[in-house]
Amino acid sequence: MSDPAPASSDAQPGSDAPPGDQTPTAPSAPAVLAGDGLPQITLKPHGAKRLRRGHPWVYSNEVEMNAAAKAVPPGGLVALHDGEGSYQGTAFFNRHPLIAARLLTRKRGTRIDRDFLAARLKRALTIRDKLIGKPYYRLVHAEADGLPGLIVDRFGDALAVQVNTAGMERMTGALMDALEAVIAPATVVLRNDGAVRALEHLPESVEVARGSLDGPLPLEENGARFFADLAGGQKTGWFYDQRDNRAWATGLAEGATVLDCYAFAGGFAVQAALAGAAAVTAVDRSQAALDLAAMAAEANRVSDRCRFVKAEIFQDLQRRAAAGERYDLVIVDPPAFVKSKKDLAQGLKGYRKMTRLAAALVERGGYLAAASCSHHADVDSFAGQVRRGLQDAGRSARVLRTSGAAPDHPVHPALPESAYLKMQFLALD
Repeated sequence: MSDPAPASSDAQPGSDAPPGDQTPTAPSAPAVLAGDGLPQITLKPHGAKRLRRGHPWVYSNEVEMNAAAKAVPPGGLVALHDGEGSYQGTAFFNRHPLIAARLLTRKRGTRIDRDFLAARLKRALTIRDKLIGKPYYRLVHAEADGLPGLIVDRFGDALAVQVNTAGMERMTGALMDALEAVIAPATVVLRNDGAVRALEHLPESVEVARGSLDGPLPLEENGARFFADLAGGQKTGWFYDQRDNRAWATGLAEGATVLDCYAFAGGFAVQAALAGAAAVTAVDRSQAALDLAAMAAEANRVSDRCRFVKAEIFQDLQRRAAAGERYDLVIVDPPAFVKSKKDLAQGLKGYRKMTRLAAALVERGGYLAAASCSHHADVDSFAGQVRRGLQDAGRSARVLRTSGAAPDHPVHPALPESAYLKMQFLALD
């Protein structure tokens, strides 16, 4: 399982926040000229240096937290200046979380309004339509698409939208107008229920903001049909980031017995069955997710080769090993084990244990596919834990492929956190 809200801070909200200091959703944010007439935030030398190098964030310890900074309401627009008073860019500002400022533009005089958002949306849309084609993809990937704190996933004429920062919350009205101008969606679901919103002092909610929603919606991926619960499913209801990895896994699936752990709504499992797997067992702790996976299996006419099992994964892996079960292909795609930097050591141990347990179930000459969506665990750290887990299991292997997210999840070149997904495919001896 993958696709966390990208580029989020693990800091806790500041304790100095006044009671009731919440950010209202504006019906439509007024146009503002970037850098003109905005509160001025002064950066410390090291903060201005990183910003000039292309980083889109300013941390709270890089800001002169003077009276002017403390007077800015959460999510307000500000002009960033260095210590000499030189303009560096216009950003959303919130003094409470670790990430205090999120850059919008470096060009002075840019109007921050509906048209600004629409231009960024159009650019994102052009890229996705060129790369993906059919309208089932991540349309906006936050900072990497120049829209900090915003996630938009597209399901045909429906959109699932996550607003994760106070600045984007203030522009929700303008955002809805921009989405109407660019996409004209029939349905928009605001999935504002991610834990990251607490860091920005925002409440959690789920709202059908436009149109109506009556149960799961269909989507297409790699020629297969699936179903997403935009209102009640995990995150936005589907993990588009694994699209290319699922396609690659099908090359290992023909004639194979497959165990898909953390199966969610059946992305890997159903595509493996469509590729000719002899038998597929999909395991997840969520019955609701498994029900969607079973719907997909039926829609793709592979139900006869798919089993869906509700279980805790580590316990299930141990039980299967004790029973002597073996599979030609084992897939483990868990949710993030490392939620914050303080969890890194423990989370890395989790990936090692996961690999050890999964590798024990792989037939000699079979394959293991292991993933991590923890942006705090970089690819080298994750690969190291996979290697140690294989050693613990007494298995030798070769790495066939190390990959990341599909291209509708672009990476900001100065923000390694946006390259959160890692996956390794290995051949085990």
